[in-house]
Amino acid sequence: MEAKLLDEIKGVGQFILSELNNLATGDIDLKGKHDLVTRVDKESERRLIELLSDFSPSQDTGFLTEEFNPEVDLSEHEWWWVVDPLDGTTNYVHRIPVFAISVALMHGSGSVKQGIVYDIYHDFMFYATAGKGSFLNGKRIYVSKESNVENFLIATGFPFSDLSRAEEYLRMFKHLMREVQGLRRMGSAAIDLAYTAAGKFDGFFEYGLKPWDVAAGSLLVKEAGGMVADFKGQDNYLLGREIIAGNPSGFEYLRKLCLQYF
Repeated sequence: MEAKLLDEIKGVGQFILSELNNLATGDIDLKGKHDLVTRVDKESERRLIELLSDFSPSQDTGFLTEEFNPEVDLSEHEWWWVVDPLDGTTNYVHRIPVFAISVALMHGSGSVKQGIVYDIYHDFMFYATAGKGSFLNGKRIYVSKESNVENFLIATGFPFSDLSRAEEYLRMFKHLMREVQGLRRMGSAAIDLAYTAAGKFDGFFEYGLKPWDVAAGSLLVKEAGGMVADFKGQDNYLLGREIIAGNPSGFEYLRKLCLQYF
């Protein structure tokens, strides 16, 4: 992972942080039900696209991004930058310090080669390169070793726009409340996955996600020794809008529950 790339992404993060207290009502729009976007999201994405162009592995590299280019044909390019300029926009708007930049370099339609999640407020730079491990601020990280269900701390994201499986989700949530030590909803899937890679959470599950929410974080988890899948335990988590991730024990626990409830 090039240090210059990480520094450039951190620079965009500092711009986001500098604007935290400058948002006005006119700076915030509604993309969909409960789905906010701000001028900061849009400007940050513009800056990220500009800087990432200098780090592309070939000229045949496209951009799959949340704000400007969310619908693409992945067969159009060999390589893709997958970008969420501000994951956790609702937190950001309410000045809750849990929001991140998520950047992944994907080969074809399913092989993530690099992943970066920058937890901006805490200055936590998570990054991974396929086959080379996961790191936080230069130090190697690993998923937790916890195997006792009663000690699991599980992260999730509440359904907020896609309520098609809300009843199934709530039944599983109730099951988890009875068995695990705790449940957390951070409001940023990228941070959920990064924290799972760093051993803070033992597992994470959510549905209704997009590739830019999970591409970088999924690589972080795998390179930290964890496991990632869709709710069926298969590999369609980048495009399938659902994901399970965790240390081996946490992953297997969540996989069985997802098969039971979904």
